[in-house]
Amino acid sequence: MRKVIKVLFTMILMIGSLAGTVSPIFAEDKPAVTVSSSFLYDMVDNLAGDFVTIEMIIPTGEDPHLYEARPQDLQKIKAADLVLYHGLHFEGKMADILEPIGIAVTENFDPSEVGVMDNDSGMAVDPHFWFDIHLYQEATIRASEALIELVPDHKDEILQNLEDYRLKLEDLDKEVKEKIASIPEDSRYLITPHDAFNYFSRAYGIPVRAPQGVTTDSEVSNKDIDDTVDFIVEKQIKAIFAESTTDPARMEKLKEACAAKGFEVEVIRGEGQELFSDSLAPEGQEGDKYIEMVRHNVDLIVDNLK
Repeated sequence: MRKVIKVLFTMILMIGSLAGTVSPIFAEDKPAVTVSSSFLYDMVDNLAGDFVTIEMIIPTGEDPHLYEARPQDLQKIKAADLVLYHGLHFEGKMADILEPIGIAVTENFDPSEVGVMDNDSGMAVDPHFWFDIHLYQEATIRASEALIELVPDHKDEILQNLEDYRLKLEDLDKEVKEKIASIPEDSRYLITPHDAFNYFSRAYGIPVRAPQGVTTDSEVSNKDIDDTVDFIVEKQIKAIFAESTTDPARMEKLKEACAAKGFEVEVIRGEGQELFSDSLAPEGQEGDKYIEMVRHNVDLIVDNLK
């Protein structure tokens, strides 16, 4: 499939070259930035939203681990003056397209900060860095550098926006620590569908378990499910959480398996009651900005585990 995508991308480039331009996607009076995800859309908007036009590839609510580029996405890439993406294998099936032409906001990360033990008992790269607010700040710095290079006349404004955003993120980090600490220690366990919250666990002292690995295209073994069920029952965890980009039926199966062992656990799911992991909320809904998304997740966790 990756070969097919690369061939398609090459064809788009050839067509664009022959025609002189690709269909107008961006505003003509501002440099064009294409980002891979809703997280980066919000990041760029905070840093340089007044100075660039932004297009996003992976729609909000879709699973980025499984997403495959479409012709319109390739046009956005072709038309862009700057392409920003996560890296760390987050974009999965689009990596072959993005890596040669884009800038990964995680490219300066210390490799020791992004490894995690996967369910297959090996070390895996975990792409979900935004759940550690300090790592997210590092990513904003790399994004700001790329944006300043794109629009150097607005360097001072972008640096000021970066500092203003940094202060908001520092306040958010303190808020999260206080709220998570309010959960009694014997109730402070987070169960999610896939292993997206390892950075959150490390930063805020809440153990996390999930039946699936760090990507949603990894296999879920019966042993992983059984181990998660045993953990829930042993720790008497009263609530487990669905995610906005995964099938909640997986958590219902955990609930049924716990009930078979004589323990009742509640699945937190439904509109406005799911954790955001791999995407922000659609525009206009709660959680459509990074800071609001973090608050939504933390409040949902605290309200149901406290």
